[in-house]
Order: sequence, then structure tokens, then C-alpha cells
Amino acid sequence: MIEIRNLAIIAHVDHGKTTLVDALLHQSGTFRSNERVAERAMDSNDLEKERGITILAKCTSIEWQSKRFNIVDTPGHADFGGEVERILDMVDGVIVLVDAAEGPMPQTKFVLTKALAQGLRPIVVVNKIDRPDGRPQEVLNEVFDLFVSLNATDDQLDFPILYSSSREGWAVRDLKDPRENMQPLLETIYSHIPAPQVEPNGPFKMLATILEYDNFVGRILTGKIYSGKATMNASVKSLTPDSVLREQGKIAKIMTFRGLARVPVDVAEAGDIVTIAGLSETTVGDTICVSEVTEAIKTIPIDPPTLAMTFAVNDSPLAGKEGTKLTSRMIRERLMHEKETNVSIQVRETDGKDAFEVSGRGELQLGVLIETMRREGFELSISRPRVLYKKDEVTGERLEPLEDVQVDVDEPYVGVVVEKIGIRKGEMTDMNTIEGGKVRLKFLVPTRGLIGYRNEFLTDTRGTGVMCRAFYGYGPYKGEISGRRNGVLISTDQGKAVSYALWFIEERGVLFVSPGDDVYTGMVIGENSRPSDLEVNPLKEKKLSNVRASGKDEAIRLTPPRQLTLEQALSYLETDELVEVTPKTFRIRKIHLDQIGRASCRERVYVLV
Repeated sequence: MIEIRNLAIIAHVDHGKTTLVDALLHQSGTFRSNERVAERAMDSNDLEKERGITILAKCTSIEWQSKRFNIVDTPGHADFGGEVERILDMVDGVIVLVDAAEGPMPQTKFVLTKALAQGLRPIVVVNKIDRPDGRPQEVLNEVFDLFVSLNATDDQLDFPILYSSSREGWAVRDLKDPRENMQPLLETIYSHIPAPQVEPNGPFKMLATILEYDNFVGRILTGKIYSGKATMNASVKSLTPDSVLREQGKIAKIMTFRGLARVPVDVAEAGDIVTIAGLSETTVGDTICVSEVTEAIKTIPIDPPTLAMTFAVNDSPLAGKEGTKLTSRMIRERLMHEKETNVSIQVRETDGKDAFEVSGRGELQLGVLIETMRREGFELSISRPRVLYKKDEVTGERLEPLEDVQVDVDEPYVGVVVEKIGIRKGEMTDMNTIEGGKVRLKFLVPTRGLIGYRNEFLTDTRGTGVMCRAFYGYGPYKGEISGRRNGVLISTDQGKAVSYALWFIEERGVLFVSPGDDVYTGMVIGENSRPSDLEVNPLKEKKLSNVRASGKDEAIRLTPPRQLTLEQALSYLETDELVEVTPKTFRIRKIHLDQIGRASCRERVYVLV
């Protein structure tokens, strides 16, 4: 029987998790020496490649000296914490990867808290050691302090330390050691991370942790076998987390991981991470087992969503011109599918039946869902993000979600950052000077105060600031926070925007559209320079006459419009506005397209439900 080690890699976004896995895959002999493999091979999703981040947890396997290491590459962004929390059930140890310059960040703390609570044994790897601004010793002290603050046990505090450069493909136990390959890390994984605690001779039990769909075999479930063996065509059943029978069926296919590929097998042993097919209703968190098993495997509880948006049918005058999936039935089916595969997403139908409230961890997570649906051909109307409150069961006090925010900025920008976060009801908890003339600020900020702040933060710090955030918990409601200061420019007509009209309109503010763009009544075409909304006609053309003066007519030159990304558009919204999302375009519009409708609700706060 082959020896198995199951581990996950925990790190903040861009600290080198996926690149480290690439190096281990290459040096373990998983790829042939002449095989061409894309950089960051584990980031297979189009959005992951474009954004340079990991969104979905993925498994791979390394064969090294007759041993098998099952490695799970986890997301580094706090919004995808649900992906991280569920895979901790599958592993017996973790590699805590930290940047040699940045050190442990909020997301590192967030996931490490969960891992230590599970009793997992950590290995600390200080990565990017070749950075000129690296400070490995200080970073190690910060890591140790973090472990202590998270109540790590003595056994967990006795962690091995390695230094690495994932990009260069080496790891060492001491900075004076020769920098040759990843062998020291592979040896440490085998010696420090324990073998899976399983029952090889017990009845078959497996916890479904990742759910995917395959066009040929249907629903496929990935998880760890806790007991017994999985065999082809065996009769099994699935139990919900509450030990209620969900369905009965047969195992139609078993696949184990070999590098980046899945390989079919007839039998899988206890302790291995495998993928099985054949069950049509089983979902994430369910226990797959033989008939004599009556109790489900316990799982880590998933933190609740903190933000919600309304996904509705696109009812603008331009609806249906670009997308192919327009109806509420199609939107509902897609969202229910997402709810099954993504445990941190919740979906609720509203009273109108043509709109759905979708709850998640943050703007980025919901933004990725919207972007994915847009690329699949959907057209949607999306509301402004809003936070989800709770009530204190004892006092009845309203509680709101809070975020642990860490900001690294150059010294000249400290004042404006502290001021802006203070306006958003943030409280500073720490302030330190770090290398390179930068200051590290830590805050506790209401989640609603951070909606739309990222773009303003980058503007205030001239693009040099770095802001990281992670869910902290719930605290007392902090009071009202002022919204957007500027009004918007609203189109009064439908058609193609005209240069002559836009030339006069841009004196009033900043444009979001160019000449020739489609506009319609009630669509937001720019930002007003004043606090109030202003209705304008972008279709007005120059009146012609038979009197001409040679050289008097000047060519119209317009300032390039502000191009909003999806996340920027969502964070820009006020409560009476929507983002119209189509496969090719993002447009901001008023909920009520006609002037009379807008006037009737101007005195009250409108929330689409």
C-alpha cells in the first residue's frame, strides 16, 4: 500500500501558492522533461488566468519516491473563504506560505485560524526570499506571534521552517544551504505531516468536498475516503450533514489524481483523495457510504455570507440584443447550480419571482459569479451590494459584519487613508513603520463602509497602496455612513449618443459613454459635478443653416470617457440604480427609467426585493 500525505497550501493572494505547486509538479517527475506546461498550470479557469488569482480549490497529486502527496491549491482572497474552509476537512497538514517582504496578511490569519482549530500541523515556508526588500527574520517573528495569538498548541508551534523561491524552483532549511531544488520541502512534507487517520478495514465512508459536472458522467464529487475502500459498481448511499438519507445509487466511476490529470481506477484506499461519479443528488458536505453506516461525517461549519445583491431579469430597452439567456427560469437554474457547487453562496427567490437575492462573502466573489454568467450569455440587472445584519439574541441589538483591514502605504498618504476610513466608521487598531518607507495600518471597519472604497483608495495613494481585508466577525451597528457625494447625468432619450451633444454635456461632469454608444431614457451616461442628478439629452444634434463661415467650425474634441469595470460599476451604485450586465457591455441605469417613477420614489430609500 502506497504511503499518502494530504496537505493544503495556505497563503495570501499573490504570495506564490500556485507557482510553488508548479515547481513541485515539475521536480517530482510528474511532467516529462520535454513536456511543455503553462505557467501557473493549476489556474485553469479563464478568470483565474486573467486576474492572476486562484478562485477555485483544486487538487493535484505528486508521486515522489514511492509516496503520494495529495496537494490542494486553495484561493488566497478572503471572498473565496468558503472554498478554503471546506477543503480543510480533506487534509492532515498545511504549508503556510508567506512572502519574505510582506509577511503574514489578513487572509493568512483567517485560514490559519481554521486550520489550527482543526488540529492540523503546519510547515512554514518563507517564499520569494530573493526579493531585494525581503526581511525573512522579521517575517518569521511575525508568523510566530500570529501562531501564539491564535492559540496554537505547543506541537503546532514547533513548526519546521524553510526558505524558498518558487519561481526559481528551490527550497532550503537554512539560508546558507545550496539552492538547488525542492527536495528539502518534499522531505519535510513526508516527515512532518502525519499519515491520514483513517480506518482501512472499516465500512466505506467518504466526505464530498468539491462538486463538479462532467458532460459524459454527470455529477462528480471529490473528497477523502475516511474508512474502507471505494470499489467500482459498489452500492452506496449519501447522508446529509444531519445524517438524513439523501439518495441511494452505485459508484459508476472512480478517479484518482496523478499530477494535473484524473486517472480511472477500480479500487481506492482509505486516506486517498478521489473523485467518484454515479450519484445524481449528492452535494458538498454529504457523506457517501455503504448501507450499514448511519451517521454522517462531521464537517467544519461555513461562515455566513455578509453581502447580498439582487439578480433580476434585464428589462431595459436594449434587452436581448447581445445575450441568449434572458428569462428568469434560466437565471434561476444557473444560480441554483452555483449554490450547489459553491457552499458560501446562498440564493433566495423574491416575491416577484423574476428576481433573486444572492448572498456571498464579498464584492469580488459575487463579481466573479456575475462575470462568469455574462460570459455564458446571460443578461442581468444587478442591484447595489448591501450588507446582511444580525440581531443579538440577548440584547436585541442590531449587529453588522466587520472586516479586518490591513493597509500598506507610503508615509505621505497615511493622513488621507486614516481620514477616509474614519469617515467609513473604521477604527485603527495598529500602526507600524515597515521597510521601504511604508507604514502598515490595521483597522476594524464595517463591511458596508468598504463598498466602493477600493477605487478611491487607489486614487488617494496614486496606485501605490496595498489593501487587504478579511471577515472579522459581527459587532454593534456603527451608525449611518454617507454615500456617493456626486449625482449622475441621466439620458432623456433613446438612440446613439452624438458628439455634439456630449461636447456640451461633459461641461457638467465626467462621461461614461462615447459617441455612437447606445443610450436610452433613464440610463446613467456620466457623473454630475454637483450632488444632484441632472437629466440631459445625449442625442441633440447641431442645427443646420445655409449660412457658413469658412474656418469657423472647429472639430469637436471630447475627453475620453471613464470606463468602469464590473466591480467599479457595482460599487458606484446608489440604492435607486442598477447595473445592466450583458455579454459585451456594462451600463448603469436608474431602477425607474421614466422621470415620473423616479420622482415618486425620490423621498424614500429604494431597495429592489
